[in-house]
Amino acid sequence: MAVSYKKLWKLLIDKDMKKKDLCAAAGISHASMAKLGKNENVTTDVLVKICTALQCDIVELVPEKSN
Repeated sequence: MAVSYKKLWKLLIDKDMKKKDLCAAAGISHASMAKLGKNENVTTDVLVKICTALQCDIVELVPEKSN
């Protein structure tokens, strides 16, 4: 399964937050934010920090497309 963080980006828009605001609120690094922006894997610790800061669910598992 691939990971998509589209729900996170929509939530940031709804809350009128920028990525740097989320970094500060959740206490995550800019490197982790860059990984999120590329739909790359991050640690569950990062996801827990984001979920705690935003009080929400942000990850969606997406089936991989077969070639």
